Amino acid sequence: MNFASDNVRSAHPAVFRAMERANAGAASPYGGDDVTAEAVEAIRDLFEAPEAVVRFAATGTAANALVCAQLSPSFGRIYCHADAHIETSECAAPEFFSHGAKLVTLPGPDGKLDPEILQIALQQGAAGGLNEGRSAMVSITNATEWGTVYDLSEVRALADATHAMGLPFHMDGARFANAAAHLGASPADLTWRAGVDALCFGGTKNGAMAAEAMIFFQPSLAGGFDYRRKQSGHVFSKNRFLAAQMLALATDGLWRDLAGAANAKARILADAVIAGGGRLLTPVQSNAVFAEISAATHEHATRAGAEYYPWPDKTAAGVDPISIRLVCAWDTPDEDVAALAAILRG
Repeated sequence: MNFASDNVRSAHPAVFRAMERANAGAASPYGGDDVTAEAVEAIRDLFEAPEAVVRFAATGTAANALVCAQLSPSFGRIYCHADAHIETSECAAPEFFSHGAKLVTLPGPDGKLDPEILQIALQQGAAGGLNEGRSAMVSITNATEWGTVYDLSEVRALADATHAMGLPFHMDGARFANAAAHLGASPADLTWRAGVDALCFGGTKNGAMAAEAMIFFQPSLAGGFDYRRKQSGHVFSKNRFLAAQMLALATDGLWRDLAGAANAKARILADAVIAGGGRLLTPVQSNAVFAEISAATHEHATRAGAEYYPWPDKTAAGVDPISIRLVCAWDTPDEDVAALAAILRG
């Protein structure tokens, strides 16, 4: 019963079939192949963005770091939530790839930036002058690191505050599919129509083996990006195998179906937490459950073979109740969900 992460689960069979099809015969390297061209068009169609610049990477860290470096100079200030993945979990990759940009972290409930706090921070940053560096961009994560989802109006409010200062607005969408599935929103409505300038569209956590798409909705923002990607070592000779994975997810709504399945499994666990007298730490709006359960329930679950992290302190011990994170994937076995739910209900 592994609920440690959606990264622990398997890739979808359609992804492997797509990679197998891409494996037939010779193909131009470095993204000059037909599979890559088809995947680019499929993603443009999905986002209703025919002019978007679409490129592929194998990891979310690479995608975020490259896009942040593209949008921020080395002396730039990148505003993000204090719990943003680019701040807590990417080993300073955005700073490294940008050759020195500074992450400016801001508070906000449930893992979300607050538009008013952001606006104040951006105004202060603009007034800071040479010593503080120049404000460069704003980045949010949707779904957030706490499993919550920015709705369309929330994205728009943050984008408006960002654009009012003349800055680009980036979305880390490692779990974008889960956010869109929760809202029932179209990809276009949740991104460029709401003011998002660049998106890292995650596949790895949602049925791919190792694939992410970097999407610049404004082509002018992508000037020179191919050189940056090459210099960083993230232009793949056999790019068709990255593209094939994203093509599979973008075909016939598979990306949304898989995310919806993961979200539904998380909802079952959330309901079980409440039924068992536990407490949800944040609203359950994606495929993750952040909850507080009794130490006895935690012991019962771990003895039964359930794997998950105490959260946010992964070393938490001797506390009662204990805060935990449970993450479901598209293929988390239903019997595992049922077994853990029974334990959580008590």
